[in-house]
Amino acid sequence: MLRRIVLFALLLTTFRAQSAAAEPLHQQIDRLIAAKTPNYDKLAAPLADDAEFVRRIHLDLTGMIPNAKQVRDFLADKSPDKRTKLIDRLLATPEFARHMQRRFDVVLMRRLRGRNVPDAAWEAFLRKSFADNKPYDKLVREILANDGRDPKNRGPAKFYLDRNGDVNELTRDIGRVFLGADLECAQCHNHPEIDDYKQADYYGISAFLVRSYVFRDRKKRNQMVFAEKAVGEVSFESVFDVRDKKSKGPQSTTPKVFNVAAPDEPKVKKGQEYKVKPTKAVAGVPKFSRRELLPALITSEKNDRFPRTAANRLWAMFLGRGLVHPVDRDHSDNPPSHPELLQLLTKEFREHKYDTKWLVRELLLSRTYQRSSVNVADAASIRADAGSVRHGSLPEAAFAQAILRPLTPEQFAWSVLQATGEADVQRTALGKKLTEDALHRRLAAYETRFVTLFGGVPGEPPDDFESTVDQVLFLSNDPQMAGLLKPKPGNLTARLLKLPADKPQQIAEELFLSVLSRKPTNQDVADVTAYLKNQTGPKRTAAVQELVWATVCSAEFRFCH
Repeated sequence: MLRRIVLFALLLTTFRAQSAAAEPLHQQIDRLIAAKTPNYDKLAAPLADDAEFVRRIHLDLTGMIPNAKQVRDFLADKSPDKRTKLIDRLLATPEFARHMQRRFDVVLMRRLRGRNVPDAAWEAFLRKSFADNKPYDKLVREILANDGRDPKNRGPAKFYLDRNGDVNELTRDIGRVFLGADLECAQCHNHPEIDDYKQADYYGISAFLVRSYVFRDRKKRNQMVFAEKAVGEVSFESVFDVRDKKSKGPQSTTPKVFNVAAPDEPKVKKGQEYKVKPTKAVAGVPKFSRRELLPALITSEKNDRFPRTAANRLWAMFLGRGLVHPVDRDHSDNPPSHPELLQLLTKEFREHKYDTKWLVRELLLSRTYQRSSVNVADAASIRADAGSVRHGSLPEAAFAQAILRPLTPEQFAWSVLQATGEADVQRTALGKKLTEDALHRRLAAYETRFVTLFGGVPGEPPDDFESTVDQVLFLSNDPQMAGLLKPKPGNLTARLLKLPADKPQQIAEELFLSVLSRKPTNQDVADVTAYLKNQTGPKRTAAVQELVWATVCSAEFRFCH
């Protein structure tokens, strides 16, 4: 009898494992999200309607809103799988690669201005990597292994060189970006608020970089490279121990990534430490490079922090907040809102060879992602029933509805260009020469202006929505913005002026589909009708321009919802 019970238990375990393996990841996501919150299915927002979905998916995958025709076509499509088809189509576009380039440029470089590596080379490297769907671990290894010596492949060296090789800045950013750990407060002592972050963890990463230095090659037009010496150790002591007579004094550590230590260094005979000995005119190349160990150790199978951080960051990018939130505060006192789900995403991302497009696709196919941003019917009940979900104010941490996300400066810029019709004007002007890259070059100056105004201080991009006097003045009075509103063949103002004045329903529909990616409500139509009533000639032109401006500057436009 006992043998039968054991055999049955083994068979049941095998069946459950096989069932879980057969279940697509997006369905597992929905199951695990729902399981965390009692009565989730009753309390969660419904799926977004087609208008809300088509706008959100274009913003998330192309970095701009859809045009009116794309919205109309999607709303008219009766295919049951039209959302899946749209996701797949947008993932294959060059716009997706550029949008991911922009998002990861901010993650990796924090909008730091180009110093030693041209922005164009770095952006082209990132864009091609996402267009080719390069495995994420390979992308990171290429960044951390590049020293800038190859003149044909200097783009990835921006990570090191545009931080001027500053060891402390690099240590902090490597921990924050690739390991989900902001170790800044562990530089001078063990982190005062996070027990998991030790001073030795900070200097374990620093030890890979302490021998590196930026070298200016005057023979190659002052080209900067990230050279390395054969010697150099880290030394650290807690500021709290400096005056303690019982202190053992400064400590040292070998290179390590938290608990994953680098292999022992080979012994090199004195005088034979270099392949190329460093001088004032020559960059050093040691026989043994500590820094060369870093890319492999960061992405090592022993280092679970790497895939966990990457999966959590992608989740936050598309869902509005991390399962561990903030994404660079992953420690035992700040556990994930859904531990089993984060563990699953980590495992699946690694097992799928760090296929970024695959993971993004699964996230977007989930009902969790596709929920509406409308208020949950009974948010108070969620707060009362979901006490096990620990982060923030629910329902955000329960992912019971789509989280409002302010448009990034780039999304805002390109959505304004799309909404006002300037992008369509330039597409027409390019004719047979139209490509995504050609269109981008034509309109890049607009993007630069928006990023300058809305991107925050270089090195400190804002996390939340903010509104400054300069931003308000730009949207209200800037000649560049005003130029987008003036009627010209093919733009939105011109299209609206061509519609019959006695049919305000048509005017309202074209306006709202073009700017807000939805059809107008009865109240919207009434407002447009009242505003344009008795407006003729130049006054009508000015009134239409005001309507376009007001809609583009609305709160509804400024957010991904």
